[in-house]
Amino acid sequence: MSRVLVLNSGSSSVKYRLFDGASTVAKGLVERIGESGGEVPDHRAALQGIMDEADLTGLAAVGHRVVHGGPDFTGPTVINDQVVAQVEALVPLAPLHNPAALTGIEVARKLLPDVPQVAVFDTAFHATIPPEGVTWAISRELAERWQIRRYGFHGTSHAYVSRRTAHVLGRDPASTNVITLHLGNGASACAVEGGRSVATSMGMSPLPGLVMGTRSGDIDPTVIFHLHRVAGLPLDEIETSLTRHAGLLGLTGANDLRTVLERRAAGDADATLAFDVYCRRIREYVGAYLAVLGRVDAITFTAGVGENAPAVRTAALAGLEPLGIEIDPDRNERREEIISPPGARIPVCVIPTDEELEIADQSRTALSLPR
Repeated sequence: MSRVLVLNSGSSSVKYRLFDGASTVAKGLVERIGESGGEVPDHRAALQGIMDEADLTGLAAVGHRVVHGGPDFTGPTVINDQVVAQVEALVPLAPLHNPAALTGIEVARKLLPDVPQVAVFDTAFHATIPPEGVTWAISRELAERWQIRRYGFHGTSHAYVSRRTAHVLGRDPASTNVITLHLGNGASACAVEGGRSVATSMGMSPLPGLVMGTRSGDIDPTVIFHLHRVAGLPLDEIETSLTRHAGLLGLTGANDLRTVLERRAAGDADATLAFDVYCRRIREYVGAYLAVLGRVDAITFTAGVGENAPAVRTAALAGLEPLGIEIDPDRNERREEIISPPGARIPVCVIPTDEELEIADQSRTALSLPR
């Protein structure tokens, strides 16, 4: 077994987890980096604190979560100067996420110069989607010049959960088709065919697809033109509205689904509508991915909402019983691994995700290290 430090660097935070094999030996979160009243002045101090706190003896690798890998990074990649330059060139595709990852990489390489560093990209798992699944019907010249296509995100989660689903069912992941539903503050659906992503709901950015905590999900592009031309809103303001003030927050004033569920139970009309919109969007994607895959061996819920909201699981799949999709209410409330009735044509599962473990394992793969 080899020890791997996984870093998820945000603009003002660093989340870390130290693995020895599959076991977690240390973990933590440093927040409000560089902010007034924060714990530390910068990322270097944050990572230095992590190194002082966690025993990094025998550290074999540092795995970094990088949100956007563009069209070229299709798997975990050992970091060197050229890779850093390529990730920097992708900043226009992920201006909120890639700069933070680059900061974490820069500091970790300086503080741990003898330890190999690996970039694990959220987008990489979706590199197997066929061309017709990533190409939009716009000018080919514009698309090629500006790298406009579907990339998809939450790849480490979809990869881990689809593989774990196959194991729970006693099947070989290479011959198992799964629809994975990563439902958290950010949310996405994925159609996984034999361990390979063949469709996903997010696009060039994490904005489209399912309804999320503060993101709109799918929306008619004309809405943007209308808000700009008719309402007179600047493009930056529209972007902020759709990414930070839309979704559940836009519909109810609250981005936490637990609050929405409480208000819905109390008869709040806005919360009830938001819940219905949220669950209908999931059901629409499930239906689409049933068609894409043809044969589906399981549907799996994961992440904060997916793992902890029985009402969402029930409503999201309601009405699909004629297709062999059914939920057992008691199993659902107990959050068993399989929440469909015995003998159901398509099992429905609840599998906790572990993106950090997936990053650690992919880092070992990139360096040919034992797990």
